This record gives sequence, C-alpha cells and structure tokens, in this order.
Amino acid sequence: MSQREGLHMHVTANPQHAEAWNGPEGMHWAQNADRYDAMAEGINDPLLAAAAIGERDRVLDVGCGTGHITRLAARSAFRGHVLGIDLSAPMLERARAAADEDIANVDFEPGDAQVYPFPPGGCDVAISRGGFMFFADPIVAFTNIRGALRPGGRIAFAGPGPTDPDGDSARAFAPLTPLLRGPSPAQHGMFSLTDPARIRQVFTEAGFAQVTAEPVEVPVVWGRDAADAVAFYFSLGPVRANLADVDPATTHRVRDEVRSALQAYQTPVGVTLRGAIWMITAVRPGGR
Repeated sequence: MSQREGLHMHVTANPQHAEAWNGPEGMHWAQNADRYDAMAEGINDPLLAAAAIGERDRVLDVGCGTGHITRLAARSAFRGHVLGIDLSAPMLERARAAADEDIANVDFEPGDAQVYPFPPGGCDVAISRGGFMFFADPIVAFTNIRGALRPGGRIAFAGPGPTDPDGDSARAFAPLTPLLRGPSPAQHGMFSLTDPARIRQVFTEAGFAQVTAEPVEVPVVWGRDAADAVAFYFSLGPVRANLADVDPATTHRVRDEVRSALQAYQTPVGVTLRGAIWMITAVRPGGR
C-alpha cells in the first residue's frame, strides 16, 4: 500500500456507496468481471474515441471498477500514465491482478473522486465508463475532477441514457418490472444524469466548458443464450435485492417469462440488446 493510499483510502463523502461497493455487489462485480466487461464492450470504442488519448497523456479513470477501460487507456497512453480510482476494494484487487499481467504504466488507488486530493493539473484527460453518476454532490465532485486536469484538459464520460419504455431492455425484462420496487444501495444515483439539460447544467456549474452530451447506441451482450443470460441477470445485486421477499413460485414464473422473451434477441455472439448511453465531453477552460 502506498503512502497516498494509506492517507486517503478511508476519506469519502459517499459512505453509502463505499459500504455497498465493498459489500456483496462489489464482490459480485469482482468475481464476474469478465461478464460485466463483455456487457460493456460496446462502450469501449466510442469512449476511447471521444477521449482521444495520446501516447504521452496522463489519464484519470473515475470509478474504474475492475479496470478494463483503465487498461485499454494505458495501452493508448503507452508513454504516459493512467490512474484508476474507485471506492471498491474487491474490484480494485481484481483490477490490480489483471494489470499486473502485462501493463506497467497503470496504478489503482482506493478513493472517492468527490474529495480525493488529486495533484492540481496532473492529468490531461479524465474518463469514466459508468462510474461517475453516484456522487452525493456531483457539482463538488466534478469541480474536484476539473482541478485534477491541466488547463485545456478534457473529460469523456459514458453513462446511462434515458430509459426507453419501448427499448429492447424494457421489452425483454418487462415480466420483472412490477417486482422492482427500487434501486439497491449500490444503484442510488445511477440515473441521476440522464437528462441532457441537467448534464450541461452540472458540468457547467462545475467549471467546465464546451459541454456536450451525445446519444450513442451500443450493443449489450447478456449471455451465450437465453438460459445463460437469465441466470446472470437474476444473479445481479439489484435484482436479488428486489426479489428477496418474493415467493419462490412467482420468481420461478418470472424467470421463465424473461428467458422466453430473451430468446428473441439471440444472435451469433449471444443474447444482445440495444442500449442507449450518453457520451459526455467537456474541457477545462484555459488551455491554448
């Protein structure tokens, strides 16, 4: 453990998320990292294209999780350096293990990006693949991240798009919808930045300029076939939390209905649903 880790790993403005992501949900992500990364594979290329990482860039990955996009960024910044920061110890352990195999220019540190003492102006670009929506005070958080960027530095963040009631996911998982009473502890805030006007407001108030939120459609691969996809989906923390008090017969019936619905989305690469994300970009003013 580095001295910086020892000093800052317990400092958080988001204790609920720190507890959740160090509990069963964080462990589930760490244990199933390959599955989650396969689901998010369609985000990687659009995110890296938006980030335009140069070979000497210093990159910050906010909410890096198990570090897949961090490692991809490190390959782009092969003469630079990438820092991944996250609240989840089990996910960071998995991230370090994967990076230790073949990547030397990446580090992972535990911390809350809302309050983490980043070196001022120490980064050229900040990225996030779905790890930036959970802050108790997003304006404070993004102000802190802006301070980590050099003048003219930029962000590229990929997050959930607005819910489409006629989209693939809504149709496929419709049998389960009446049983979903609310988010799990780790989900709180997940859809807090799905309104483009709100996105522009928050990042502008945090001191960014040239704020854009572009809709991008991405494929989401849930499993090899319908049976595999439904087994994984029903293992997710938010689903387990909502079904904890549901009688087994109802759960069994709903699983069968979802499995049947997912068969319509079987493709040669697996059960694939179309998903919508926002690609958010912005710049710290003051660069040339």
